[in-house]
Order: sequence, then structure tokens, then C-alpha cells
Amino acid sequence: MSGLLIHDRGGGRLGVMTDLRASFEVRTGAMCLLERALMVRSTGGPPVIGVAVPEGLAPLLRERLSIPVNDFAALERLKADATITLLHGGYIGPMQPVVALKPGESIVDGGETVAARLPRDAALRALREGGEPAASSSRPITQGAGVLRRPWDVIRFRDAALLHDLRLLSDRDTATIPPGVTWFGRHEVSLDVSARVYPTAVFDLEHGPIVVGPHAAIRPGAIVVGPAYIGPGSVIADRAHIKANTAIGPMCKIGGEVGGSIIQGYSNKSHDGHLGDSWIGEWVNLGAGTTNSNLLNTYGEVTARAEAGAPNERTGLTFLGCCIGDHAKAAIGTRIMTGATVGTGTMFAASTHLAGAVRPFRWITDAGDKAYAFPKFFEVATAMMARRKAAPSGAYASRLEALHRAAGAAG
Repeated sequence: MSGLLIHDRGGGRLGVMTDLRASFEVRTGAMCLLERALMVRSTGGPPVIGVAVPEGLAPLLRERLSIPVNDFAALERLKADATITLLHGGYIGPMQPVVALKPGESIVDGGETVAARLPRDAALRALREGGEPAASSSRPITQGAGVLRRPWDVIRFRDAALLHDLRLLSDRDTATIPPGVTWFGRHEVSLDVSARVYPTAVFDLEHGPIVVGPHAAIRPGAIVVGPAYIGPGSVIADRAHIKANTAIGPMCKIGGEVGGSIIQGYSNKSHDGHLGDSWIGEWVNLGAGTTNSNLLNTYGEVTARAEAGAPNERTGLTFLGCCIGDHAKAAIGTRIMTGATVGTGTMFAASTHLAGAVRPFRWITDAGDKAYAFPKFFEVATAMMARRKAAPSGAYASRLEALHRAAGAAG
């Protein structure tokens, strides 16, 4: 028997992306790594037999996943001759090279093991000791694939990951494009039968496919440019412009101009304003007219901080917008500078621009920068979640409170 175990090894600095999720749950295209692995299983690939994550995240994942979390005893119950493929939770790329590994083989990237198929006991030893899995042979990572080590790596590997995901998702049954909708180009639209596309909407298929998920809605006058993904239940507002290489997760409300961006899910950008080359978490609200810069006036390389307190780093990217953590809010007319990072739970309502790396759980106005009191934050977070008929679970609330305490301890 062979099984797949995805482990959040750390080793990178993903900041706000992984405050409330494991690295393999970060949307890096139309899907996250865990979704890709489960999709491979549905087509005859190996089962996902478990995940390994930092203990602070384990209660949260046990609530939302049906597979074992940090359960090494379950692995010990496998037969002694079983093999386990250990997969780095930050892997961004196709699953086929991973599932095709033979016993003793590994995939490496820059000296770091990305995936390794090992005997049961060797895999358990690597998990417990936290070292590099010891494989007898290795080969380099697939061209165009990579490992998520910094938030901006999502943008670096976005295009290849999104195209790969769209090919997988477009294999499903699709509805016909309804009357009154304009479309052009050689690529395809995969339109779920429950999705609604209104007259005067436009699909630009010249440069890539478009996938529209269940119960999503494309309102009148909206333009969607492929390659693009519109997730389940999301609404693209009237006259919105969704530009190429954009992936919008479930239950979002998106308007204005959005390009080259990945939105994890459950977030609002309902009004006019530009969002480019960015990653947005869950339960984020960007007020009307909020606009970000994704290109320096010098056309030079963007430098950025992975999180508040981290060093400024060269990203290797010319186009890079912002990274905004879960439950962050920006007031109307907010101007977000190139390469900015916004901490989880922060409210920004100042008339100045937002730049650099903003700490989590801050309340920032023209009157100053102060801590966002947890009871008030949690009240607002609960109210926003209720608008999507959701509520914070016990583990979710506990994780938020722990993050808030840690932010206070960090000053």
C-alpha cells in the first residue's frame, strides 16, 4: 500500500497566510495543494492518509478535515512494508510527478526535499525528527513548479498553477453559455449548471480558459478575462473587470478592477478600485475606492517584508501588490502601496497611504495606531461571518484569541 502525507514543514516565512490555515490550505491557483491531492485520489491516485501541522493549528484542522491530523499512531498501524509519500505543504505544482515516485525516490528544490516516497518507518522517523527525508535517489522539481517560502511566491508561481488547475476543473460537465452573453477566443468556458451569467457579461477567452463554479454569478456588464477562476457562490458585480490570472475563492463579492490576484475566499471587494498581483485572505473587506499599487514608478524590483518585524527582502518580482491577512478591513479610498502586507485582524481607516508591513490586530486611524481590543474585533468578525451564514467554531475562536495574545506580547 502507498499513501500520501502532507506535512507543513515550516522552513519558510509565510506570515499572515498561515495564521488560520496550514501551508497546504493556501490557495495558490484555483485550488490549494490539499484540494489537488484529493482530486488526484478521485482519479485513482494514492489516498491522503494524513497531514502534519504545527500544534497551534491542529485543533482547527481537526474540525474542518476528515483525515487524520498529527496522528502518528494511525501511520504505525499501516503494514510494515507500506510506503508513505511525504509531501511538503508548500509545494506548488502538478501532482503527477509526486504520485509517480517509486520507493526510495524524491523530488528536490534547491537542496530541500519537496516529496519523498519512503518505507513506513523511515517516513515516521523523518516526521518525528523533523529532518530531511532520506531517499536513495532524487530528481529536480518540475519546471514551473516551486515551493511556497514567502508570501510573494504565490505570485511567482501563480500563472502555471492556475492553468494547471483550470485544466483539471474544466474536465467536468459544463452548461452552455446563455443568450446575451458575449464570448470570444479559442479557449473554453467551463460553466457549472447552477451558475448564473447575466446578459451583457463578456468572456474573453483569447489567452486562457475560464472556470465558473457552482452557484457563482456573473452580473450584467462584467468582463472576465481568462485564464480565470470564479469560485462557488461568488458574485462578480455589475461592470466589474476581472483580468487574467485571477482566482477568486468561494463566497466572495468582487467589483471594480482585479487582475493577477488570488482571493482565498469569503471576502468583499464589492466596489470600484484596483487590486493587482495580490493575495487576499478570508473575511477581508476592502472599502469602496480602495486601490493598490502593483508596480513601482521606477519599474524596478519590488522589495517587501513577509510580515511585520521581518527584514526587507528582494522579491525578484517587478509586479507585486499586497498580501492581506484574514479579517483585515480597509476603509473607503484606502491607498495600498507596492509590496505592502497587512496583518490578520487589522482595521486600517487612516487618510494616509498604507505601506510596508502592518502589524496584526491594530486599529489605525488619523488619531493614531492602537491595539484592536479582542472583544470588539471578535464581535465584528462574528457579524461578518454571519452575513455568509457562518460562525466561528470553538477552535477557530481559540486560535484567533491566541494570535491576538501573541500580537500583544510582540508589542
